Amino acid sequence: MRVDRRAVVGLIIVVLGLALGAAAVAWDAVTLAVIAAAVTLVAGVAVWRIVGLLRRADRRIEELTEQVSELETTVEQEAKARQDVENQLSSRIQLTAIRKATQRDALTDDATGLWSEGYFTVALDARIAAARRNLKPVAIVLMEVVEGLGTGRPRPAVPAKVAGHILRTIRESDTACRLMDGGYALILEDTAETGAIWTVERIRRALTDDGPALTMWAGVACYPAHGFSTDEVLDRADLALDMAREWRQDRIEVATAVE
Repeated sequence: MRVDRRAVVGLIIVVLGLALGAAAVAWDAVTLAVIAAAVTLVAGVAVWRIVGLLRRADRRIEELTEQVSELETTVEQEAKARQDVENQLSSRIQLTAIRKATQRDALTDDATGLWSEGYFTVALDARIAAARRNLKPVAIVLMEVVEGLGTGRPRPAVPAKVAGHILRTIRESDTACRLMDGGYALILEDTAETGAIWTVERIRRALTDDGPALTMWAGVACYPAHGFSTDEVLDRADLALDMAREWRQDRIEVATAVE
């Protein structure tokens, strides 16, 4: 059985008082003995009542702590449910925006089956907005693939061939698009700079194995490392692609970090 230390203090006071009373009796000081006994009794009762009040206060604190814990759990559950509803609503809004933005344009590119530039523009806004909410990175890759660069007469590579290698490399959660100028754009979910470079390098190796005369240039930019808005990240990826084009060989350029 556990003994409350506060009760021990009261017991010590009582024992001391009784010892004092006994000493007074032994010295034939009856009046002092009676006073000592009375004071000891009053002190003991007072301490005992105080200990009882403190124990009840402790039990009340435990009850309140349990109630607070239950309330916190309820608040967390309600917050999660509210976040789920917000995510569902956000997804619907994004889909509606994509439909509106692409209702005059084809959703896919006829030559490759990849998503169109119209879809890419709206999807990029949606992916960066989601990344901002979930605190996750998103990588954007702009690519151009040509053949015949060594002969001095470069021309766009066969679109279907390039698209095939892209689709065999990226994940289902990623997005691949064909741009109106004949280039390609990738949106890589939850991917930082290193992961984006590795993905592009795998595509480059596949293209090289398929056709040694093919040359690939790519510009990589990531949210939030290279920009905090869609326009910033896209502009930096476009600038990185321009830098890659200056090389007469395969080149992957990464955007500079935000200062």
